[in-house]
Amino acid sequence: MANPIQDGYERYYAEKLWELIPAIYRHEDGLADNPNVLRGLVEVLATQAAVLRRSQDRLWDDAFIELCDDWAIPYIGELVGTRLISALNRRGQRIDVAKTIYYRRRSGTLRIQAELIRDITGWNGQVVEQFRRLGRQHHGLDPQRPYPPTPPGGWADLRLPRLTEQADGPFDRFAHTADVRRQRGDRGRYNIPKVAYYLYRLRALRVEDADPFSRSDRSFLFDPSGRDIPLFMPPQVDDEYDWDTWTAAQPWQVPAPIACRLLGHAEYRITEATVQDLVAATGLSTAAASDLRTLRGGQFASAARLRQTLASLDTSATLLDPVIFRTLRAIALIDDCGKMALWPTAIEVKTADNPVAREQMTAANLAAWSVNAPETLLAVDPERGRGLFPNDDPELPLTVSYYVGAVGEIGAGTYDRPVLPLPTTGSAIAGGGAIAAANLLNADVTQIADNRTYSSLPNKLSVQAMTFQAANQMRPYVEIASNWTLSTGSHEDSTLLLNGLWIGARSPQAIVLRGDYERVTLRHCTLDPGGDAADGTTLGPITLIIAAQIETLVIESSILGPVQVADDGLLERLILRDSIVQSRDGTQPALDLANGSACLERVTVLGAVSGQQLQATDSLITGLVTVTDTQSGCFRFSAAPPGSRLPQPYRTYVITDANHYFTSRQFGHPAFAQLSETAPVAVRRGAENGAEMGAYSGLLNPIKLDSLKAKVAEYLPFGLIPMFIYET
Repeated sequence: MANPIQDGYERYYAEKLWELIPAIYRHEDGLADNPNVLRGLVEVLATQAAVLRRSQDRLWDDAFIELCDDWAIPYIGELVGTRLISALNRRGQRIDVAKTIYYRRRSGTLRIQAELIRDITGWNGQVVEQFRRLGRQHHGLDPQRPYPPTPPGGWADLRLPRLTEQADGPFDRFAHTADVRRQRGDRGRYNIPKVAYYLYRLRALRVEDADPFSRSDRSFLFDPSGRDIPLFMPPQVDDEYDWDTWTAAQPWQVPAPIACRLLGHAEYRITEATVQDLVAATGLSTAAASDLRTLRGGQFASAARLRQTLASLDTSATLLDPVIFRTLRAIALIDDCGKMALWPTAIEVKTADNPVAREQMTAANLAAWSVNAPETLLAVDPERGRGLFPNDDPELPLTVSYYVGAVGEIGAGTYDRPVLPLPTTGSAIAGGGAIAAANLLNADVTQIADNRTYSSLPNKLSVQAMTFQAANQMRPYVEIASNWTLSTGSHEDSTLLLNGLWIGARSPQAIVLRGDYERVTLRHCTLDPGGDAADGTTLGPITLIIAAQIETLVIESSILGPVQVADDGLLERLILRDSIVQSRDGTQPALDLANGSACLERVTVLGAVSGQQLQATDSLITGLVTVTDTQSGCFRFSAAPPGSRLPQPYRTYVITDANHYFTSRQFGHPAFAQLSETAPVAVRRGAENGAEMGAYSGLLNPIKLDSLKAKVAEYLPFGLIPMFIYET
């Protein structure tokens, strides 16, 4: 389909109709007291002609579900007799209609149940028949497992901590007694008719070649701001996944935080090919190779078990030589284990641009920043996002690649986002370090091209038409040590755009806007609201201070600290969409506007709000709202605490205790500002479209869940009971 803006149909039909009108009327139309009335009428007719032409051009496309417009989906769905899900879930509805016959041919299989999660909701998931986890006699049709479940009538084998950590989850290896109660939380999960759908709603975003936060003792944090963060696994299912070769996901194939024991899960198998490869790589002696061949067909659950077995051989001194043993571990590592799957696919560390080899790293608990690993180059704690070189200083520079969890595309991130193209006269910045004043342009586009860390931002005192952005799918971190001032100087009606940037500080700092702006826009930005660093200190918030005359301030898909009008600043209109604003200081409002009007659409405010006028839709505010002019504006499909002074409330909810409403209120946590299951239904489904209130309303999570339940009921065998369990 041609782009309606670029196909030129309006202009074509306007000129064609204009030429059909006698020249005398065209001439008189330009000389009349109210000129161009006839021309305007012709342009209106041309617009409708263009609409009709486009509709005719798409008549053939509208017969195919892959190409049709949204209005045609129900008609095609009627032809195949599917039960349509909510039209708000546009992607899920289209896929459902397209694959209806495909689903029916495979109805009732685990493969289809797992595929429904991906198709209808866009989430990842794992489907488990709970009868397989009941304590019972083994059946000949039961699939073989690498580790058997609890023996019938026996006690659970707790000697493998990695398997114990997975208990009651989608990868539980233990057997359970039957529980016939209705499922509620952890109760009532294990029974013959129960089928569990474990849902992973968080996304895993790849951060490539970033600067870690370095410490002075050969240790570092993956997060550039110095926080402890969980590192994530990439999902098994991507857009090119072949469902014809479907197998149930392994524990390392779902987008979830990486457990330390899962990253350290390494199993080894000795085969003839292993021996031959080791001889070719190290020149292993004939005697040692013969000794190693005695272990052919053996599989070892850990490097320690492999070392213990090799120590019992006659040539143990040769086989346990550090170089030979390290090479053997690299060759003998099996594919179906966490270490092979996750390093370097999920986590990679480079020293002097050389990746740390898999056999040179180990997973460790670095809560105390210490580990005893004499033959290890690098220790990684994925649960805290920490790394340590226990024996030697690493070669610099040090860069890291990893995955982080995110609820949605809000704030700075490595997701795909629309950005302005970089003009040839603009400025490109890369490599990290301080940003020179000459590279940050007052009247052009400045773009950061990588994920590196930048140490300072120069003040700009002559902003005219300034754009400062990160390249698409990049998330640079800019740390400032003092207030960053952006002033227009003698210029009037200046414009400013900040896009895709993460700006933070070790102590409280501010971005100060001064001068005269026609429009200021923040899009997909993170102005760090502060939090707790891994060293026990507190990271200061970045406050957006408006000390300028601004006609319109637009903040879209961003995460911010406090926003306040100060000095003689004047903000005429604030437009805040799909964003999170947090004030960690109870004495400082999250939004302190003093004057002007504010329009909030799908916003989560963790703190108080004060201003003159307010228009709020689908928003969630945890602090008191104080509006001076309550006769203007409206507070609709939103929530605020009791005692708030609101303008014309409509379909609102009064918050009594918001402490448990969120999975986390700590910035840096992957589920920051995500509504928890304990939040009231009126908040979780209180938006105008039936979704949740707040910044993630646009994700339509409740609607997607309802759609999934409807399709599961259609394709699940009769008599089975589905359970939907949020893992993230």
